[in-house]
Amino acid sequence: MPQLTVAIIGAGPLGRWLALSAARAGFHVFLEDVMPANLHHAQETLRQQLSTQQAAEKSSSVSGHGFSHAANAAKSSRALAPEGQIAFVSTIEEAVRNAGLVIDCVPDELESKLEILWLLDRMAPPRAVLATPTTRLSIADLAHCTYRPAKCIAIAAEASALTGKSEAANPEILLRTTTQTAPETVALLDRFWRQLGFAPRFELDPAEPAN
Repeated sequence: MPQLTVAIIGAGPLGRWLALSAARAGFHVFLEDVMPANLHHAQETLRQQLSTQQAAEKSSSVSGHGFSHAANAAKSSRALAPEGQIAFVSTIEEAVRNAGLVIDCVPDELESKLEILWLLDRMAPPRAVLATPTTRLSIADLAHCTYRPAKCIAIAAEASALTGKSEAANPEILLRTTTQTAPETVALLDRFWRQLGFAPRFELDPAEPAN
């Protein structure tokens, strides 16, 4: 199965966390922001985080026993690998061109969500799933404003809860679906979040009447 390409729209704290977490999980990531300063900050922040991780792993390797120099070098290489899997781009069109999953990180407000979903629906490949973080809005209402309601899903978690992920093994994350959500959409999000170390739980949007 080809590796999933993930487009993340917005290079703020949530976007940076998603980009790094997805890259570490083995996904190809495109991180977009229209503001050059935000992209530059994201590049520097992720580089610092990876350098800190690399230094910690080197220190651990030196203090450990039974590790060869070749093994240590390989470990350092893996620590740096995620940076090569993140492309920093300044247009939505470039970010979503080959995406199988698109996650927006715009404010959780109706006008912002409608605007970004309209753009993503128009620019992303027909196969791409649109996942939007929201705890306030109905994914049923948002999905019906696109031409791909079967491929829309809500990430019902506060940004602070994600970026401050619990140290507990496989913390739960809630994803909201609609009566039109395709099984393939659910399967893709289930795979994505499990590879990031979460336990996905799916529930029908409260605004949708259960059949």
